[in-house]
Amino acid sequence: MTAVEGTTVVVGEVEALAEDGLRWLLAAAREAADGGLGWPEKPSDDEPDWAFYSGTAGVVPVLLEAWRHFGDDSYGDAALRAARSLAASVDGVDHDSLYFGRTGVAVALRAVHDALDDTAAGAAADRALELVRSHFDGTRWGDLFELMGGNAGIGLGALAVGDADLAVLALEPYLRTAEKTPAGVTWAHRPDIESRLHHLSHGTLGIAYALAHVGRETGRADLVDLALAGVANVVARDEAGPDGFLVPHSDPQYRPDVIERISYGWCHGPAGDAQVFRLLRDVTADPAWSTLADRCWHTVTHSGIPQRLRPGFWDNNGRCCGTAGVLALAGDRIAEGQESYDFAGVLVADLAARATRDTDGARWSNVEPRDTPSDLEPHTGWAMGNAGIVRELLRFVRLSRGGDPTYAFSWPDQPPVRAQATEPIRPAGTDVTS
Repeated sequence: MTAVEGTTVVVGEVEALAEDGLRWLLAAAREAADGGLGWPEKPSDDEPDWAFYSGTAGVVPVLLEAWRHFGDDSYGDAALRAARSLAASVDGVDHDSLYFGRTGVAVALRAVHDALDDTAAGAAADRALELVRSHFDGTRWGDLFELMGGNAGIGLGALAVGDADLAVLALEPYLRTAEKTPAGVTWAHRPDIESRLHHLSHGTLGIAYALAHVGRETGRADLVDLALAGVANVVARDEAGPDGFLVPHSDPQYRPDVIERISYGWCHGPAGDAQVFRLLRDVTADPAWSTLADRCWHTVTHSGIPQRLRPGFWDNNGRCCGTAGVLALAGDRIAEGQESYDFAGVLVADLAARATRDTDGARWSNVEPRDTPSDLEPHTGWAMGNAGIVRELLRFVRLSRGGDPTYAFSWPDQPPVRAQATEPIRPAGTDVTS
């Protein structure tokens, strides 16, 4: 394991860092004439971004997290104001997907309705999904045909909002578009692309996750069976067995000039693959899936992250393809009694060391080694910015104090932790103190 022996994490300081991150995030909001709030992708942008991935819809979950964590109604008020602006944006959003469009807006609005009893937000969520339904062409909603931008994510989002019929409508096209492979099935993530992507964000595992989850919740065994065939295709490509699990980004490699063939994060690596295996563990009750999740964790913890070993290796702090996304999996494993705090402590310490903190609060810059300067402007949202990072820091604080391991809002593609049979494994090489 690459955990640094003797790492000390002071939980109170982590909580203070999260508060500073929230302070910077709130200061970056744009206020509407009606009192609503919206967040740009980055502070230098003129207009709010509404997307789950990069903008306001992805900020809402961390506001709900902070409201529940601190018991501070100012965060709840900010979530209500954000919902007001999201509701006003529904008709003008130009994409229907979970991460980039209207379905993500609906999921955030429903979360505010459920947590804060805001009926206007609930009505706006319903209106958003009706618009999504109206744009379906019988097979898809656009070029993207995967979790982030296509049917799989729309199905997950619809189910999260309570529209099981739309969820099934979104997932059934995968039954007739699956391509057989020697080991299972796969799908093209967009038309006329030779490469087949394998992982959670844009590949076969993301589609399989949606098929398995929607299939279980709606009693559609054919969708679950198709999910298992998709996962079998990916598992057959493993290059790190028997102890680890590591599958390349795509075959043949998609855009090799700009995309690394091997990744370790949530989007295209074992940190995300493990979430699929956690779901299948719960769907099938087959212990083989827990073993695969363990193998993913072995690979992640032996990969060298969060060290920046070379340009392009690990340049992102965020939830999508960076350190916070690995911390999310670490927290799940701690909560289920499978892991000590050792590696999570290393991840948290790295996030703390890389934060910029001043009178404005705390924020994180990612790196693009091909650009000069290489440090990018801090982002606000879930994928690359403060919202995704702060959410994971707050859960780490609760876990360290023996508190609630769940989130205020369950992300559609992260399985909730199951009841643990044992207490979390206490720290060994990492000192986690109050």
